[in-house]
Amino acid sequence: MKNRIIIIVNTSWNLVNFRSGLIKAMVSSGLDVVAIAPHDQYVAQVLALGCRYLPVVIDNKGTHIGRDLILVCRFFRLLVQERPRAILCYTVKPNIYASIVAHALRIPVINNIAGLGTAFIRKGWLNTLVEVLYRIALSRSAKVFFQNDDDLKLFLSKRLAPTGVTDRLPGSGIDLDAFRPRPFPARPIVRFLLIARMLWDKGIGEFVEAARILQQRGVEADFCLLGFLDVQNPAAISREQMGFWIKEGVVRYLGVSDNVRDEIAEADCVVLPSFYPEGTPRCLLEAAAMARPIVTTDSAGCRDVVEDGVSGYLCKPRDATDLADKLGRIVSLLPSEREAMGLQGRAKAEKEFDERIVIKKYLEAIRSILEKKSRSSADGISAQRE
Repeated sequence: MKNRIIIIVNTSWNLVNFRSGLIKAMVSSGLDVVAIAPHDQYVAQVLALGCRYLPVVIDNKGTHIGRDLILVCRFFRLLVQERPRAILCYTVKPNIYASIVAHALRIPVINNIAGLGTAFIRKGWLNTLVEVLYRIALSRSAKVFFQNDDDLKLFLSKRLAPTGVTDRLPGSGIDLDAFRPRPFPARPIVRFLLIARMLWDKGIGEFVEAARILQQRGVEADFCLLGFLDVQNPAAISREQMGFWIKEGVVRYLGVSDNVRDEIAEADCVVLPSFYPEGTPRCLLEAAAMARPIVTTDSAGCRDVVEDGVSGYLCKPRDATDLADKLGRIVSLLPSEREAMGLQGRAKAEKEFDERIVIKKYLEAIRSILEKKSRSSADGISAQRE
């Protein structure tokens, strides 16, 4: 029987957009891969990756203890049913609850801390509880991957993860063949594109205010937003608020796209003024790989993708005026200078963020677990014979 590996995440969309390369690599290496995530319209695309799929209901943003206990029971049932050799966990609730269940069942766990989430922004009882749960959940993990050095150092300083099992990944990595440079669009004004869930923490409000500032300065540019609206999050931007901005004429909302490459290709610069605790934002990796200059905040995860003044500009978090200044610099560049800046970003992506780096580290971690299990089984058989 093949070695079974389970991958657990909070949306099937996440599996398709961020974990496709890893799943295909695991399947190609002969592993029996089972994906567990809530059911949505992306399930067919998950199955097309060559893995099995099992649904699970996750209250992603809720803090109701009863619903979380039910989730623990769901994870317990699924792991007992499947008996995997190891599980791979992403996002907060799988990282915490699935890990705790797996440890109880003596199933090795590989965690991925892809940013810290809103619980680490707003100090209080929830922050304290999450830290305690992380400390329990990661205490016996086989490997804990982080997507930036800031998060890694924070978890080690607070003793939320054991020192010996931590490692650093270049975000989720990027498929450099799928995301390739394309010619810049031929248009008279610069188009800025912000790709994110529509959350205040992602700097959407600062982007809108920066657009206002530039318009008041007489700078002509196209300010576009792309991403999920009305998401389940306390920091979500409402459809009414977006409608107000659109009516004002300050930004354009492009909705949601399953072909983000075409949207990036139509942009002259990708923007993410986030003060959310990011891992390494995927949209920035995609923009860099497609040779688009970037304007983002000088904050954890975001700053890792950009060389300030070389492949883009870094701005101060929560500072619309500084953001406007940096966007204004992009507008003032010659088209050839924007292209040169984008190519610097592509070179950085090729050097540091190739998806194959991520896949190699995961396969090595899985191989180490399987070899350790094989040795344990062999030792057990030898002991019985003696």
